[in-house]
Amino acid sequence: MEIKKYAFDVHGDNRGQLIAIEQLKDIPFEIKRMYYIYDTTEGTRRGYHAHKYLEQILICVKGSCKILLDNGFEKETILLDKPTEGLYITNNIWREMFDFSPDAVLVVLASELYNESDYIRDYNEFLDFVK
Repeated sequence: MEIKKYAFDVHGDNRGQLIAIEQLKDIPFEIKRMYYIYDTTEGTRRGYHAHKYLEQILICVKGSCKILLDNGFEKETILLDKPTEGLYITNNIWREMFDFSPDAVLVVLASELYNESDYIRDYNEFLDFVK
């Protein structure tokens, strides 16, 4: 499984830092949806799904969290703890987000609008889909 992270350019001075992300320039798709996860209680795991078509970039803009990626053949856990770095998740990858620090804010940029029919929420169905 190929893991791809994007490093974002930081623009800053004595006033602070700024990161701008442009679709099809800094990330490989048009951004059609953005959401963020925060105030996640200790021990909570999120995700537990894959997408048939949707692509995502996950950025932990504050704090840290871990992402379990699973392509049906191998699994890998990735630590996100830098606001300058985005984790690219293509379609057909099962994902689980966990081990959120108390201050974690996880931003997700998505290539498609919300569409429930794009989700695979059952792990066994996911394995059947990818094999």
